[in-house]
Amino acid sequence: MIPVIDGHNDALLRAWRSGESLRERSEEGHLDLPRMREGGVAAGFFAIFVPEDDYEVDPREAVVVTEDGWEVPFAEPLIFERAAPIAHEVLAIAERDLTIVRTIADLEQCLEAGAEPGAILHLEGAEPIDAGLDNLDDWIERGLRSIGIVWSRPNAFGCGVPFHYPGTPDEGPGLTDAGRNLVRACNERGVMLDLAHLNEQGFFDVAAITDAPLVVSHSAAHSLAPMPRSLTDEEIDAIGDSGGLVGVVFDTVMTRSDGDLVFDTHLDVIAGHIEYIAERIGLDHVALGSDFDGCYPPAALDDASKMQALLEVLRWSDDELAKLAHGNWLRVLRATWKS
Repeated sequence: MIPVIDGHNDALLRAWRSGESLRERSEEGHLDLPRMREGGVAAGFFAIFVPEDDYEVDPREAVVVTEDGWEVPFAEPLIFERAAPIAHEVLAIAERDLTIVRTIADLEQCLEAGAEPGAILHLEGAEPIDAGLDNLDDWIERGLRSIGIVWSRPNAFGCGVPFHYPGTPDEGPGLTDAGRNLVRACNERGVMLDLAHLNEQGFFDVAAITDAPLVVSHSAAHSLAPMPRSLTDEEIDAIGDSGGLVGVVFDTVMTRSDGDLVFDTHLDVIAGHIEYIAERIGLDHVALGSDFDGCYPPAALDDASKMQALLEVLRWSDDELAKLAHGNWLRVLRATWKS
């Protein structure tokens, strides 16, 4: 079994809504600690995400069928006054249930046989950060090591891409002044910036400012699946040039060329995105970013216990699979995090 560092999951949101402990195996959702152990998931980025409301409703369920495809109504900005207190509630669940990874040494320990799975804390959407960055250091002190500037909605820092098919990420303005300041502050503190959900202008604004590798934790190739959430070839090339990586998402909708939700989608579809990115910018720059508990994975990969199934469909050497599964994440985080 090849140990995996997974680039993104939303299990904390599920736990916040349900009251479940992630230490117990659940019959719901995709990921908890027992299922991580079964699938060889040694560590993962656990997202702290604040929804628009307290109800257990996926915004994509509001899909509207259009003449050419489909779209989900664009979410309104989320105000700091709602985001911050809920984010701290979710953080408390992580502190209660998970072994939090703060350093490369912590992460390397997770990869050892028999070790407890680790959790890298990630903000999916920087709304819980004050626009003046006054509370950024408090979050870092609590263990935050990764920040997604936006989710698929605008905020004080930038503009996210909406959910629709077909489409491109070339929608909306770039980073705000607060967003540029956030990039610089994260560089100074050694916090990873995640460009998933960020629009194209914002992506290249970050690329022009940052001194860290460009990272997109859970996405796909736009050339294979033409959605705004997917990465254009130009974005993929910029990631490779920076020494960064793309975590390939497991979502059937985001990886299928027709944008349809089909649960019996073959794993070759997801593998195709991995291979496309590896062939374009090198296998050192592609990794796994499941989006478990935040996506619609195929039946053959519908929880963390099945993680190895994806590796088995790739006709790669063991050394290449090890890079994909964990080695590339380790390399990028070594180049990004600071002691």
